[in-house]
Amino acid sequence: MAQKVKLSTIADALGLSTATVSLALRDSPLVAGVTRERIKEAARELGYIYNRRAASLRTSRSGILGVCVHDVMNPFFGEILRSIEDELDRHRQTFILCNHQDQLAKQRSFVDTMLQLGADGLILSPSLGTPASDIRLAEENDLPVILIARTIEGAGVLGFRGDDAYGMGLAVDHLISLGHRRIAMIGGTDATSTGRERARGYRVALDRAGIELRPEWRIEGPRDRHSGFDATTRFLAIPDRPTAAVCFSDLVALGFMYGLSRAGLRPGIDIAVTGYDDIDEAAIATPSLTTVANGQSEVGSRAARALLQRLEGQPATDETVLIHPELKIRQSCGHGLQAQAGDRASIAAKDCT
Repeated sequence: MAQKVKLSTIADALGLSTATVSLALRDSPLVAGVTRERIKEAARELGYIYNRRAASLRTSRSGILGVCVHDVMNPFFGEILRSIEDELDRHRQTFILCNHQDQLAKQRSFVDTMLQLGADGLILSPSLGTPASDIRLAEENDLPVILIARTIEGAGVLGFRGDDAYGMGLAVDHLISLGHRRIAMIGGTDATSTGRERARGYRVALDRAGIELRPEWRIEGPRDRHSGFDATTRFLAIPDRPTAAVCFSDLVALGFMYGLSRAGLRPGIDIAVTGYDDIDEAAIATPSLTTVANGQSEVGSRAARALLQRLEGQPATDETVLIHPELKIRQSCGHGLQAQAGDRASIAAKDCT
């Protein structure tokens, strides 16, 4: 068996002290940049592997962070994860990722693994049904938790998410300004804080405009394309059908527009549609999707910074930080009911010639 390369091996090869080599491999500013790079290159050539277990005994830190979300296939979470990674990269931190898919058992298994490994901290978008006691258990066992996207009442930890009620209100207000009075809400569920807040924003905006909400206008479901597509059937069956729909997420909105097109209707002309999250695809969809930018990149970067600050000794807080959303107006709402009526009349006239 080959002998393990040690810090002293690198130091002897370069004629430096082991302390200098150690500092350089940890990117210490106490070592000149040129010297740091020379030491790192020698370490790679000699096959040196950093001993994280030994370092954890010296520092009482494992160097392990966990990030757990419920759908890595959703571009919304892709953007959050990218900003978390960017922030942690700046501090030479890496993380282990779990995609719990809204399965509480899978989430608990991951958190248990983090506890067993002595992980330093966890960024979590909690699964459906996560009790506050699960978060408190992690905290009581020295695993600091920062929540993202969803929050849990009574968890007692810091959380970052968009101001969902306000953001959904922006979308509804925009549709009302275009003349719509029958507006459905597609997707989401009251089982999550996000679902409850966006539904609340929808209800409050309708009430503010003096519009009575009809129960059949609220079509609940998951936050993916298939849910939006499937909701089209229920939407089209509503008596005195709504002229517009606000969707729980961009993915739901895109699926809903596919469903409308399949039924022979034109999104943005026959039915106005809005999304939520402003994923990259929203701007290049056909029609381009009016949506609410939810600040997911800011959520990720601030959560990562907050976790690192906890590890440096900053005390825990139970604050929920709301990121201010912004309405992005594009083509999927058309130009209002009067303009839509004019478009239809123009099309009909052309058909008769």
